[in-house]
Amino acid sequence: MRKKSVSSDSTTKAEISVDRLTGRVITRRGFIQTASAVTAGTILTQRHLAAEMAHSGTENMVSMNLTINGQKHQLSLDSRTTLLDALREHLDLTGAKKGCDHGQCGACTVLCNDRRVNSCLMLAASAQGDEITTIEGLAKGDELHPVQQAFVDCDGF
Repeated sequence: MRKKSVSSDSTTKAEISVDRLTGRVITRRGFIQTASAVTAGTILTQRHLAAEMAHSGTENMVSMNLTINGQKHQLSLDSRTTLLDALREHLDLTGAKKGCDHGQCGACTVLCNDRRVNSCLMLAASAQGDEITTIEGLAKGDELHPVQQAFVDCDGF
């Protein structure tokens, strides 16, 4: 955009903007109309995408059986649901945290067949048939597991 100095009469000078690509004068009204059209288009696109995702969510539903902390759970989830989201959002097991969501921080760590895994990187459907243990499942009765006790002692999340 370049600006030109224009005088309508001998006493006043005003600057107007000219689009370099089209060579057209850009007025405040034209700018607001264009910005409004772009905003409306963005909103409509987002609504369309949300509606399409809601529709596609029903196509991707998978029924699965998960064994978590020794209990069997039957769930119907989107096939793209991570194990972390299944634990937190569908089973209310909030001990595993969503930290970086890239498998780097370890806040989402659970045991899968006694092996440590990042639940944010594992699909819930791939855990079917595995024995999943969360921080909530480590205790034996009322006695805290040493890891749980360390969280209490160190004010961990």
